[in-house]
Amino acid sequence: MLAPRLLRRAILTVPFVFVVALLVTEPARADQEAGTAIPAESRPCVDCHAFEFMQRALQDLKKTAYNLDTRTETLLLQVEKRNLCDCVAANLLN
Repeated sequence: MLAPRLLRRAILTVPFVFVVALLVTEPARADQEAGTAIPAESRPCVDCHAFEFMQRALQDLKKTAYNLDTRTETLLLQVEKRNLCDCVAANLLN
């Protein structure tokens, strides 16, 4: 029972740490960039697209974590059922 919780916590913590690292890092200044400058009016909203991408990635990770948690619970129930059946069968033979 402890393993699914740790797995779920790890799966949800990794993207959070990634987002925090992105927010903490200092973006490149204009004088550091190489090449020509593109006017702001013609650039796409990079921050908006990145935010939307991260939202979709986080939703996908949540779905994956839920699916893994559900699958783990199912497998644990199957193992418990198998052990119970083996125990009952052994008792019947004695």
